[in-house]
Amino acid sequence: MNSFCRRHMLQTASSGFGFLALSGLTQAAGADLTARPPRQQARASRVIFLNMSGGPAQLDTFDYKPQVGKKPHPGSVVDFKRRGQSGVWVSDLLPNIARHADKLCVLNAMHADTSIHAQSMLQLHTGDRLRPCPSMGAWVAYGLGTENQNLPGFISLNTAKPAEYSAACLPPVYSGTPIGVNGEDMRFATLADVRGDHLPLQVKRRQLDLIQAMNHQHLASRQDDQQLEGVIKTMELGFRMQTAAPDLLDISQESAATLERYHVGKSYAAGTCKASDFGRQCLLARRFCEAGVRFIELNHGSWDQHTDHRRDLHANCASTDAPIAALLDDLDQRGLLEETLVVWGGEFGRPGLTPGDGKDQTGHNHRAFTFWLAGGGVKPGFTHGRTTETGADCAEGKVHFRDLHATLLHQLGLDHENLAVVQGGRRIRLTGLQGGTVVKEILA
Repeated sequence: MNSFCRRHMLQTASSGFGFLALSGLTQAAGADLTARPPRQQARASRVIFLNMSGGPAQLDTFDYKPQVGKKPHPGSVVDFKRRGQSGVWVSDLLPNIARHADKLCVLNAMHADTSIHAQSMLQLHTGDRLRPCPSMGAWVAYGLGTENQNLPGFISLNTAKPAEYSAACLPPVYSGTPIGVNGEDMRFATLADVRGDHLPLQVKRRQLDLIQAMNHQHLASRQDDQQLEGVIKTMELGFRMQTAAPDLLDISQESAATLERYHVGKSYAAGTCKASDFGRQCLLARRFCEAGVRFIELNHGSWDQHTDHRRDLHANCASTDAPIAALLDDLDQRGLLEETLVVWGGEFGRPGLTPGDGKDQTGHNHRAFTFWLAGGGVKPGFTHGRTTETGADCAEGKVHFRDLHATLLHQLGLDHENLAVVQGGRRIRLTGLQGGTVVKEILA
């Protein structure tokens, strides 16, 4: 049977193994997700990345600048308080995250290369704002594999663009498995369940065995066909994943109290902000974390708010505050936070408000914005870096995306300088040609 017929069979057969969300049909020989020990001492085993797409306003969340925004909008200024024993500044819009102030490591002097959404988001994910490169989740899976051989090393929830979870020049088995793409309602986001009543599991296993037998027969006549060997490996992973993922995606056995803490099913929207069941993502992240997935990305969009900024900011904070706090609660109480590095932030930040038609208006600021980390061996209750009086630029403790990447890999026991591949004569790594610097000041 020729390759076209096999491909057609994979597409049309009810099992659909070859066209599962895994994009590994061209996987290189020898690439796999076997758990690998870190190359150096590690403080974290996994990462949960809370991607706030669109540019969250740092002056209204974690970077307190009382003199900014008071005029010409009296009474509209977001109040801040020092929280916990550490005294970390957190906005009143985030009262639940504020409870965890003593766990947060706030980076108030982040900066990037551009204020263009797509380019800066690509740089945040891959280290390069122009060329397709592996996502940081793909690099983590490449370096460490997965702790659960029935699941991928990298899962991306509610993903906007494939470039953000791509393996690019790495074997595609390391790419992120997307669940709930392009704003799909997370209640219905799932992978095919091989245990469903369409066909029994044993029948689907026999289907795969037949397909694999043909693939092995074809491989025998083609020496060192890496793509075909990759097909065979990836299809087996796809089958194993289909047996494990449905259980993890099924939250019906969670208690009513848990669903309430995570605000599962609750949506908040205002103006241009989309309603988002972000709580479901946070709960799924905890479950995938417990199951041994190395890198889990959550996505909350709609932070790209220019007019009616305050109104939309309130909606975004309301939709993310309680779920993130519940996730931190559970990770801490279950003993997972110490080895899980939680990362919060977006592609850039926003300057102060400007007057316009009686509405709050704001723009983009890539020169100074805020991220925060928790767990995974970073200093808790700590603020690193400082911005200028207006928050427009970094004053001290600057951290570029490349430095953030170097630090994340370091905490996972990976050396950002040596975690690299060569493609077309170019040495590709997450921190790029310019490299990054591990931010040792924030490490516990």
